[in-house]
Amino acid sequence: MDKKKLEKLFSGLCCSVCKHDFDMEAITVKREEKNLLVLQIVCPECGKSFGLAFLGTGAVEVKEDKEDEALVFQDCPLPINYDDVLDAHHFIDKLEKDWTKYIPDELKNIK
Repeated sequence: MDKKKLEKLFSGLCCSVCKHDFDMEAITVKREEKNLLVLQIVCPECGKSFGLAFLGTGAVEVKEDKEDEALVFQDCPLPINYDDVLDAHHFIDKLEKDWTKYIPDELKNIK
């Protein structure tokens, strides 16, 4: 994702402590992969750290407009809800003791 898109995404957002607007100085790209960015956000004015943000970039595009550019979010799956968490918990709880046999060997030693 280029700087122009990131600037547009964070425009209008500010530090909750000092109210300084976020700009590219506040954002550090820690890792970039296909459709994923890991960003660190630190207020350049007061130094307040807002931690890391994981941004799925596959669902974000910049719409060209004659007056202004705007970010357009494409349709995405619904957010995880309470029932999804319970379903996952029940699924994991019912796994056999040797459930790791289902994980491909090449993925078992990833750190």
